[in-house]
Amino acid sequence: MKYVLAGSSGFLGKALARDLLADGHQVTRLVRREPSQPSEVRWDPARGQLDPAALANADVLINLAGANIGRPWTPTYRKTIRESRVSTTATLASAAAQLDRPPVFITQSGIGGYGKDCGDEILTEQSELGEGFLADVVRVWEGAADPAREAGCRVIALRTGVVLDRSAPAFQLLSLPFRVGVGGRLGPGTQYFPVVSLTDWLRAVRHCAENNEVAGPVNVTLPTPITNQDFTKALGAAMHRPTLIPVPSFVLTTLLGEFAWELIGSKRALPNTLLSTTFTFTHPTAQPALTSALA
Repeated sequence: MKYVLAGSSGFLGKALARDLLADGHQVTRLVRREPSQPSEVRWDPARGQLDPAALANADVLINLAGANIGRPWTPTYRKTIRESRVSTTATLASAAAQLDRPPVFITQSGIGGYGKDCGDEILTEQSELGEGFLADVVRVWEGAADPAREAGCRVIALRTGVVLDRSAPAFQLLSLPFRVGVGGRLGPGTQYFPVVSLTDWLRAVRHCAENNEVAGPVNVTLPTPITNQDFTKALGAAMHRPTLIPVPSFVLTTLLGEFAWELIGSKRALPNTLLSTTFTFTHPTAQPALTSALA
């Protein structure tokens, strides 16, 4: 199959490109600089510029582009977070809408779309989006794909939890305190903490691309939701480190502002769409997912 990939320079983009190429698929990377090889195509999403001819005969378009959310959300950076996701999705969707043969259109999204703190509520793809900055971003982010949907593309939005892999920036930050022996639960620890292994994230992307039954939002998280406290114990055990130093919620909100709610807010998400379309997880629980991440 021919895949066109935006955001190929990020952690997930690099991992997906390697995975696809290893299986013999063709991968065209969208880049914002001058192309350095035949498999690269230049685009300018900030200006909405992408030649639809560059997508000719593409089977799957995937957008993984977006500014890192793991830093202080100043008013200026909030705009960067939003625009980096919306402009790339909108540009790719607009180009897809002009193709004679509608490709599958997959855009990354976020589990934060369900809101800051959902308590014990079970969150499926049918759950309403919530309130808060990231929920608002997810709403317009996913909506930016509408031109592709209206043109007949099968559109999927991957609402992904924290991807577990030793090379993943988010996991590196989570595991750092454990590496130096000061790991512990975050906030109350009772909050559900949605995660997924890199192996299963990659398999989920391929499943969505190849399964005609999959469309709309797709939760990409463990099928067995885990609380932060239990995740902390599992991570400590996997790293053979103590988990004795909790980080109070007020410390996180003071240091990280609203972003702290991505760590202390509860999101008990279930990947119902994947499960109902015969997807099976290689790492269905936290322990094997962490073992794989640290291997």
